[in-house]
Amino acid sequence: MRTLPALTIAGRGEAVSRRADTTGQGKRSASSNAKGRKGENAMPGSGMLKVTTPNDREIVMTRVLNAPRRLVFQAWTTPHYIQRWMLGPEGWTMPVCELDLRPGGEWHFVWRKDDGTEMSMSGVYKEVKPPERLVSTERWGPEWPEALNTLVLTEENGKTTVTITVTYVSKEVRDAALKTGMADGMAITFDRLEKVLGTMGEQA
Repeated sequence: MRTLPALTIAGRGEAVSRRADTTGQGKRSASSNAKGRKGENAMPGSGMLKVTTPNDREIVMTRVLNAPRRLVFQAWTTPHYIQRWMLGPEGWTMPVCELDLRPGGEWHFVWRKDDGTEMSMSGVYKEVKPPERLVSTERWGPEWPEALNTLVLTEENGKTTVTITVTYVSKEVRDAALKTGMADGMAITFDRLEKVLGTMGEQA
């Protein structure tokens, strides 16, 4: 079974060590063991990734980024930027990044590892409210039941708190997602996103 791109990539045996605190129980286009770890230095203004399980079907991930939410939303919804940060560990690229950013619009991402391995994910946008909220479905092929992703961005003093809630069809599926190494994978992904946001700020 699979979950978010960076999550699954990190869960495939690559050695990953990034900051993550896990708590709780159990149409634009471009082609081209869930235990948290504390560690390594955070960038100025950034925060540790926090992963919680508030109920049997949800995983909630929270991270503070040193950028205004308009830039975070832009980075989250623009193929040119998505292809630079939503990758997981080194060795992966995103040759396909297609999205139709509107309610009812579809999105499709394909990742490729340097050994030729590919992974694909797709879904449908349910709600698009720039620059604060994005809701979409997510599917990794027939073996993984559809999940619902809710992204909420809140800004204070020029920094953005990112809250991602992933809702699964059952506790069993939720727990399987946790075992993919998702905390480490998302910590890597958020680190890369913050670096991309820094370059966007310089260009603004």
